[in-house]
Amino acid sequence: MKRRDFIKLAGVSGALFHFSPTAFSREVVRPQTYTYRLTYKVILPDEGKNARLWLPLPDVNDTPHQFSQGSVWSGNATTARFDIIPGTASPMFYAEWRGTGPRSVTVSSVVKTTNRSVDLHQYSGRSTTAFPADIKRYLQPTKKIPLDGIVRKTALSIVKEAKAELPLQKAQAIYDWVVDNSYRDPETRGCGRGDIKSMLETGNLGGKCADLNALFVGLARAAGVPTRDNYGIRIDESAAHKTLGQSGDITTAQHCRPEFYLAGLGWVPVDPADVRQLALDEELPVTHPRVVELREKLFGSWEMNWVAYNHGRDITLARDSVLGELPFFMYPQAEVAGHERDSLEPEEFAYKIVSSQLVGTGVKF
Repeated sequence: MKRRDFIKLAGVSGALFHFSPTAFSREVVRPQTYTYRLTYKVILPDEGKNARLWLPLPDVNDTPHQFSQGSVWSGNATTARFDIIPGTASPMFYAEWRGTGPRSVTVSSVVKTTNRSVDLHQYSGRSTTAFPADIKRYLQPTKKIPLDGIVRKTALSIVKEAKAELPLQKAQAIYDWVVDNSYRDPETRGCGRGDIKSMLETGNLGGKCADLNALFVGLARAAGVPTRDNYGIRIDESAAHKTLGQSGDITTAQHCRPEFYLAGLGWVPVDPADVRQLALDEELPVTHPRVVELREKLFGSWEMNWVAYNHGRDITLARDSVLGELPFFMYPQAEVAGHERDSLEPEEFAYKIVSSQLVGTGVKF
């Protein structure tokens, strides 16, 4: 039995999440827009009586730099639907198989992206505009990102040493500290776990994007700057740095990116982890001109060869699932016969994620 479903994400987005009218008012939006088809192909083991699958999808909360056009699915799932990640306004796909036998599903989403840049030069930093209610939650702790103890102590030390008093100055000081003191560890599994308390207590500031960028998020929040991580995936080659892009088979291209909020201006994109990735992959010191250039660029801009899924933390996809609570939702998740499947082990369940750039009515090869 094959089933298909469709959701017009653009029409739903306005009802799902309300943006402050100032949130993107000063962004410099580059006119070049690219369209991509992002496709999951998943095959679960045919053992056991039941199986469940959850997939994160491109965010439907449309912005000037990312616009979702819809998703479709096909396969032999007993039940399937497009849903919302609990506790967020972001989308996911859910499928369930009852009984034994072959289990497969394909989910495709179409998304448009435009390079993102925020002009910080004219921002005075002394806005008296209050934070909107939906921004204040990004000053709260999470399980892996506490804001007391060593996290708060480190944050206050950083801003004090930099003599940073205004939110923009604090964010810049913390960004610089993370770039200067962390390092990209290629041995870290997946994208890391983002346990910043443990990182700071042990002094081991190595990891991948979910670790290094979580450091920025936690330290900035502890310093009073609303900050959040966006969990997503790279979907195309980088126009500037080969190491910071991926196209075609993007199964292992998951990447998260943080942004901080300035009253009267809105969300500002940053990515200290990618600065460290370039330094590692090209074996360059952080003082090298290429690294310095990227460091300056990634404080206020993102190359949108990447799409965001969500910015949720401490996610429980289903109360009756053996998955329990996830620190974040960036990888496919599945359980078979009541047992969790490791999304980082191909032998646990097979999936492939493919990105294709769409040109006109066709695909760019």
